Amino acid sequence: MTPKRISDRTRNEWVTAYAFLLPNTLGLLTFVFIPIVYAFYVSLHDWNALSPKVFSGFANYKALLQDDLWWNSVLKTLLFSVIYVPSLYMLSLISAVLLNALKGRIVGPVRTMFLMPFAITSIISAIIGMYMLDPRNGVINHLLGFLGIGPQQFLGSTSQAMLSIVGVILWINVGYNMIIFLSAMKEIPRDYYEAAQIDGATGWKAFRWITFPLLTETSTFILIVTMIGSFQAFDQIVVMTKGGPANATEVSVLYIFKQGFELLNMGYASALAFVLFLIIFCLSIIQLKLLSLRK
Repeated sequence: MTPKRISDRTRNEWVTAYAFLLPNTLGLLTFVFIPIVYAFYVSLHDWNALSPKVFSGFANYKALLQDDLWWNSVLKTLLFSVIYVPSLYMLSLISAVLLNALKGRIVGPVRTMFLMPFAITSIISAIIGMYMLDPRNGVINHLLGFLGIGPQQFLGSTSQAMLSIVGVILWINVGYNMIIFLSAMKEIPRDYYEAAQIDGATGWKAFRWITFPLLTETSTFILIVTMIGSFQAFDQIVVMTKGGPANATEVSVLYIFKQGFELLNMGYASALAFVLFLIIFCLSIIQLKLLSLRK
């Protein structure tokens, strides 16, 4: 093949590659990067979304440093993330391992059962969870009654509301992450397990030395995406508690929403949103660095 033909072929491959990347690139530019830049621009103004913007410099950022309600919502978000992220990771991984060990016709129904809460909209799933946690007629309190445990307030208790929300969101999302783990497990060559079985490494040992190490990239993806999602939790919390009781579940995104769309402090809400973006970005980089040390 002549150098000219090689050059033409290489150029065509690059053009094809960029053509496939173009839709996602435009999507990221339109729906991610431009809104981030615009949010920072708006954060430098005093604006109520009705009158013209008034430039205020970094006044909104100075105000948020002294806003105790904002930092309390950040702490609530961190609490939610600390409980939710490792719980979702462990439950998804354990469920995937157990489902991977199942054989026969039962696999399909079990997989569907796990995916069903995720398949319907998050709002409907949150409403179902809210009824399940109802203090008077909820199925959870009925089950606790069979165990001799008295009725709990769940979403009506300042000490139980956050854990209850975590439980509902786990119930919604475990199935999706389980399928991701399960797909990664199916890609592991069976030769590894056969060789390990000859050496006597089965069960836990096979999982410890073969399955888990080969799931590193999948684990990294799930942990980072889950962490980002935990800082963006909003719809289920709005449906179930609206940030109550007594602001016990008022996470950062909900506080930003109230500032922007209830109080019409668009400039201040944009400053809060940009700070939250920086927090998520920094935590994602730290998490990626820590997880890369395992490789």
